[in-house]
Amino acid sequence: MVSSTSPRGIALQRAQADLMRDRITRVWEDYRDLTNYFSIEISSQRMYKLRHFLESELLSLHGQPFEFYDQQDKVDYLLLQNYLQRQLRSIELNTKLDENAKPLFPFSESIVSLCEARAAVVPLQPKHAAEQLFETRKQIADVTAGVEKGEYASMTKSSAFRGARIIDSMRHHLEEWYGFYKGYDPMFDWWVVQPYEQVDESLKKLEETIKEKLVGITPGDEDTIVGEPIGQDGLLAELEAEVIPYTPEEIIKIGEREFTWCVDELKKASRAMGYADDWQKALEKVKNDYVEPGQQTQLVRTLAQEAIAFVEDHHLVTVPAIAKDTWQTFMMSPERQKMNPFFLGGESIIVSYPTDTMDHGAKMMSMRGNNIHFSRATVFHELIPGHHLQFHVNARHRPYRLLFDTPFWVEGWSLYWEMILWDDERFKKTPENRMGMLFWRLHRCARIIFSINFHLGKMTPEECVELLVQQVGHERATAEGEVRRSLSGDYSPLYQAGYMLGALQIYALRKELIETNLVDELAFHDRFLRENRMPIELFRALMLNLPLSREYQARWRFYGDL
Repeated sequence: MVSSTSPRGIALQRAQADLMRDRITRVWEDYRDLTNYFSIEISSQRMYKLRHFLESELLSLHGQPFEFYDQQDKVDYLLLQNYLQRQLRSIELNTKLDENAKPLFPFSESIVSLCEARAAVVPLQPKHAAEQLFETRKQIADVTAGVEKGEYASMTKSSAFRGARIIDSMRHHLEEWYGFYKGYDPMFDWWVVQPYEQVDESLKKLEETIKEKLVGITPGDEDTIVGEPIGQDGLLAELEAEVIPYTPEEIIKIGEREFTWCVDELKKASRAMGYADDWQKALEKVKNDYVEPGQQTQLVRTLAQEAIAFVEDHHLVTVPAIAKDTWQTFMMSPERQKMNPFFLGGESIIVSYPTDTMDHGAKMMSMRGNNIHFSRATVFHELIPGHHLQFHVNARHRPYRLLFDTPFWVEGWSLYWEMILWDDERFKKTPENRMGMLFWRLHRCARIIFSINFHLGKMTPEECVELLVQQVGHERATAEGEVRRSLSGDYSPLYQAGYMLGALQIYALRKELIETNLVDELAFHDRFLRENRMPIELFRALMLNLPLSREYQARWRFYGDL
């Protein structure tokens, strides 16, 4: 028998160790296949399959010889372990939230069973399906009547809204089930058409009744903002997954400190504009400096070329020729601007500006909110050296790490460049430009404050909007769009905090590495992009070759003590 500590035994264990990038790719594809096949999120079968898969993969991972991996594979091990644990926690949290809303959909098992049988191609008995739908409609009618009578008045608004969304999702799954059989099976049409149409209409009515009676959203209302706070425990779990060693309360303090710094700088810019310390009045002047309708795309092009030339001329980051030459511009629809009132970016830049379908007030708010000086910061945030460059490099270097997507890395990088170009006196800035840059920085501080407080149950959506309007200087429409986007559930709970916190992490690491001459600026930025996405503390471990263990936990106090 070969000893595990002998040279031969060590060599054997190394040979038997999985290549971590291959394991990550397999887990990624397997998990995607499972979630695509078991697509109904409240399905107990889905929960069982996903939980079993994640637990099995975690057990298998723990059987790997961590100590024999090199630094890159050790980081990959920790990234995959963190991913698996995070998905398990997410299942538990969502199960708990679903349980709170479950009284609103006691009929769900009947609908889920029909849809999952169809996915498994189980032979359908149309008469039996019609009977199931008939009984389901009666249950839906009972719940609807209960909601109208006030029997669910004790349910929280967030749980009721979750219930309404689940009911809408079930309706769409049932619609797919119906479309699969209709017209292909004559007996299906004979038995099922009428009961299906009745159930479909009943589900629609129940969803609308819940929204109106329990949430406060009347039919046709697209403006009311509702979210789902995850609470202290949920935030702590998310911070652990992001490898952030601060509590939610400490995160809020960081946001407040940075907010104060921004206000002090705004006053300096305001004085330079001749408005003394009345920075909000100076900001109003800046917001009225916008281009005429039809000219915003040309402004974007000019600003993009300015930023690209600057980072290339000063050798700040490598810009591949194809990345420089292939970014595109698209316009954002008026409907989408309700959720995204400013720019969006990535492979392309999507520009918010008014159209002829908007009323006068909406047009003016959009133009003021996307003025020349606000745009100067957002263009390089979205394109180069920001998101467009990120996504270009990510697709070509260690792309398997895209699985470990995190706003601290993605959004942090782009905001970090706003900080670098603020500091760099070679990047020319008028006082009005500084006001524009500071507006966004203040906005990111406010995002920390309102999003974390919301999830702690300390701020309502309406209070979040007022914070952006009264203390940051947003137009009301853009503030509502920002809060709606933040709390809609389409983003992770820490997404909005990730902008500023991620930027502060990269900025702190820059000081640790560049300002001590351990690495030059170009090499630091290029390696950051090429290592691809991960919690920034683990990128720091790569750069500094820090000792790692299977039980590694967040410890880098990048902002110091609070």
